[in-house]
Amino acid sequence: MATDTPLDRFKAVLGGTARALSDEAEVELAFTADAPSASGKHIRVPMPARSLPADQVAEARGFADAFALRLKHHDTALHARGAPVEAVARAVYDAAETARVEALGSRGYAGISDNLATALDVRLRADPITRARSKDEVPLSTALGLMVREALTGLPSPVASEPGLALVREWVGERVDLEALSLVLDDQRAFQGLTRKLLEDLELVEGEQVPEESDEEGGEDEAGGEGEDSDEADEGEAEGSEGEAQTEARGEERQSDEQEGEGQETDGDDMDDVDGEPGDEGEEGMQPVRPNRPPADHMPQFDYKVWSTQFDEVVAATDLCDADELVRLRGYLDQQLVHLQSTVSKLANRLQRRLMAQQSRSWDFDQEEGLLDAARLARVVTAPGQSLSYKIERETDFRDTVVTLLIDNSGSMRGRPISIAAISADILARTLERCGVKTEILGFTTRAWKGGQSRETWLSAGRPPQPGRLNDVRHIVYKKADEPWRRARTSLGLMMREGLLKENIDGEALLWAHARMMARPEERRILMVISDGAPVDDSTLSVNSGSYLERHLRQVIDWIEKRSPVELVAIGIGHDVTRYYSRAVTIMDAEQLGGTIIEQLAALFDAA
Repeated sequence: MATDTPLDRFKAVLGGTARALSDEAEVELAFTADAPSASGKHIRVPMPARSLPADQVAEARGFADAFALRLKHHDTALHARGAPVEAVARAVYDAAETARVEALGSRGYAGISDNLATALDVRLRADPITRARSKDEVPLSTALGLMVREALTGLPSPVASEPGLALVREWVGERVDLEALSLVLDDQRAFQGLTRKLLEDLELVEGEQVPEESDEEGGEDEAGGEGEDSDEADEGEAEGSEGEAQTEARGEERQSDEQEGEGQETDGDDMDDVDGEPGDEGEEGMQPVRPNRPPADHMPQFDYKVWSTQFDEVVAATDLCDADELVRLRGYLDQQLVHLQSTVSKLANRLQRRLMAQQSRSWDFDQEEGLLDAARLARVVTAPGQSLSYKIERETDFRDTVVTLLIDNSGSMRGRPISIAAISADILARTLERCGVKTEILGFTTRAWKGGQSRETWLSAGRPPQPGRLNDVRHIVYKKADEPWRRARTSLGLMMREGLLKENIDGEALLWAHARMMARPEERRILMVISDGAPVDDSTLSVNSGSYLERHLRQVIDWIEKRSPVELVAIGIGHDVTRYYSRAVTIMDAEQLGGTIIEQLAALFDAA
């Protein structure tokens, strides 16, 4: 213990506090650079800097307390049995329960209350309610959650949310009585009943749509994993500002999807014979098929589900193979693209010149001191007593920027596309680092072909219909934004590893990359996606509707483009991605990728 750092001691204290608050001796707490999360008894909170700044310490404490209180005061099965089906209603339902749990846990504990308030401020930084200018732009789940919190604790909502709350406060107040919720704060079942009544009063659900608490079948449907509640709540908040569509129309479309999914159940049965082990690398020639169907009519609200998050992973590239193999793979990558590297480097130099030109080279003329103005040399000779013959260079306002490159690591990218994506990302990171622009490089794929361990648990559970996403996702961090290029250089060689590239679930990868960006302090955030078509996962699509992943991708893109401050750009390799992204370009030859990346970024910076 003598060698423990202050950060280690803080982590130990935070873990002990979480175990005490939750009354769970097996709670494990870890620090993460990603968005804070909890899965079962595993809690991940934001990592503070080594110097333990007070604001970052309070943020970590806030999220740790919130997750611990949920373990203590929240019954997941009871919550699931009463949950509505509609996405917006479900998000409001979840937000009200979160407010109940935190109000109950912080009662009488000023320290816990302050910590939770700090965590709430952090969550609201990326919430559309802080940018809403009209009632339709206010996410109802966030607004109701804050108003329930006010009613239960008597505390005011954060200042940043007040303009957005003011747009809906009168409308909500005319329809519901939030004060009644405080009378049943200690009784989750009774609180659930009043919350369902609240949803009916707001016309988010019809009376018969809300499940009864005694519906045991509904509880069994949630057996896929405890992590679904928080995932669906986050999705509901992202969707909550989309507007309220006709309940009847959504119901009809959901019925047609269920019929389509049931018609495909037999395909899922056929896959049993070919299910691989979780770590199975798959056959050499196995590549997912890119459907790239024409866009169809999509529901305004799409209830995307995940069967289980238990086997998902966010992993650093250095953790997937040893250092010697990474060096070998990086050498192989360099050999493959020697002739291309010089071309992309020239384009990178062009981008660097553009960025440097934007960062400086602005002058104030006719000054009494500074640098001698060459245009005034004649005046210096003819009228040496004349002042105002100097100029001063001034810095222009160049906003602090971070760029994230999200690379599709699916099997169909195997060969030259993934090689060129890797070397282009490498050169881009090096170039932007010279210009003071931080760059993060991420990849996304799955851990196995044909479903992996998630599919095995679904089979063991008796194949419930419409399970949602049915594979184990793998999100890879090749280079963190704060990591120097020289330290991350070899990590990009991992893309050359045989068997890494499998299937792709683009919508969740976008949300993951977006969450990482929103946790960054930079003023401007640019997310560039490199993909070669539509999302494909055979296991998921065999037991859901054929457009299940594609519809989720469209929903996520629409939310980011319309509601988020992140600037989203996409580059499609061999397939048209302009059908999904409003700002996109398609290239037919992978060797065009480097130049296209540079030109797209240059255009973005020129437009700034």
